[in-house]
Amino acid sequence: MNSKNRFILINLLAFEFILLNVVSFSYFFFKLPEFPLNDSTFLLNMAMLAVIYNLSWLFIILYIRENEFYSNPDYGYLKSIVTSLFFFVGFTISLIILLKMTFFNRSTFIIPIFIFSYLNLISQKYLLKYLKKKGSHLFSDSLLIGSGYNSSSLTSFTNAMTQYGYNIMGYLENGNKKPNNELDLSIFGGIEDLADTLSENSIDEIFIAMSDLEHEKIIETIQIADSFGVRVQLIPENPLLMSKSYKTVTIGHLAVFKLRQSPLDSFGTTILKRMFDFCFALCVVILFSPIFLLIALLIYLGSKGPILYAPYRKGEGGKTFKCYKFRTMSGCEDTLNGTQSTVVNDPRITRVGKFLRKSDLDELPQFFNVLKGDMSVIGPRPHRINLQDDFRKCVNDYMVRSYVKPGITGWAQVNGWRGPTTTNEQKNERVAHDLWYIANWSFWLDVKIVFLTLFGSHHKKAF
Repeated sequence: MNSKNRFILINLLAFEFILLNVVSFSYFFFKLPEFPLNDSTFLLNMAMLAVIYNLSWLFIILYIRENEFYSNPDYGYLKSIVTSLFFFVGFTISLIILLKMTFFNRSTFIIPIFIFSYLNLISQKYLLKYLKKKGSHLFSDSLLIGSGYNSSSLTSFTNAMTQYGYNIMGYLENGNKKPNNELDLSIFGGIEDLADTLSENSIDEIFIAMSDLEHEKIIETIQIADSFGVRVQLIPENPLLMSKSYKTVTIGHLAVFKLRQSPLDSFGTTILKRMFDFCFALCVVILFSPIFLLIALLIYLGSKGPILYAPYRKGEGGKTFKCYKFRTMSGCEDTLNGTQSTVVNDPRITRVGKFLRKSDLDELPQFFNVLKGDMSVIGPRPHRINLQDDFRKCVNDYMVRSYVKPGITGWAQVNGWRGPTTTNEQKNERVAHDLWYIANWSFWLDVKIVFLTLFGSHHKKAF
């Protein structure tokens, strides 16, 4: 972190601590009918509470909050603030119990935390944008070194880096032919001009695009930058799959691009989703157990055959599993090699089965699949083996769906892409919605899909 970035960070942190103390002091000033400034015991307790507040917040900044919170205007501020709020309350309560403070009741010292968190949420993002918009002198003046850049790629890069507090002044071209100065950048020349450029201009950081530079040239460039005390950042060659859903990690001494990254790949979100799945499925099984028994009785009395139908489906990582359903047909296909899809007015559907399918109650036993871990409450719907083979032939990236567990309901279903998949549009749209869900997962998105599943209009397509 250079001095300019550090200056912005210190200002943002100072604003948070000032806001925290102003909120807490103002709250107690207006909350207490008499604010006894001459009471030494009261002032001592106020001072201790202020220390607890500030120490708790300092711990959150150092060990809980990610650094990107203070540098990226597109960061997930709401998620970070809610997480910080949770820890803030926990740390404060722990310290107050440990120090045996009884002067204030718990609701009194917790309310300022909520007020501070709300004000911090609505101000932090806009404060960062304001600092970067009004304080351009605080930007890190940067130089780009590479080859073959056109005006469109440079425009995209400079606009993106501006969001992170960098001012791209220009670039040095690797080659004899110097490009036209289409973007009015203030620095131009070849790599051989780097030393002169750094001596004549105030440059804070250098970005080196490595794709078209020889190894020796990169080392030489870094050495020149080091001799001027200018920081260097390397830009590896972009991965073949141009997408936002990749992540760069360091393994040993090598930078590795991990493609098709999803929020569900992290340890924390994996645990969160599994806990949500298990608790939600367990509640459904317990609360709806009388309905399970009633449906089982109606199926038993309505037609001959088993109560449950358990066809094999493809799940996470291509794993085959039994997908439980209430039987809705008088005659069921082979559970492993069945290929016949259900059609409108299918004569095999029983009277009870017609109601179950129309209301999606035939899917209820799949909550046992969720408890077993074969499925999730929300995810791409599992397909038959032969249907998966058909999709793989005609839809690109179809098998990316298998990165996550299949779900009882999903983003494609609540957006109307359920039922038959006889046309290319139906197949492509279903897969596109599933892949969007994988790339954009969040806990609140799952909650939204549950709500749309219960109250949406997609049930009209069921048959």
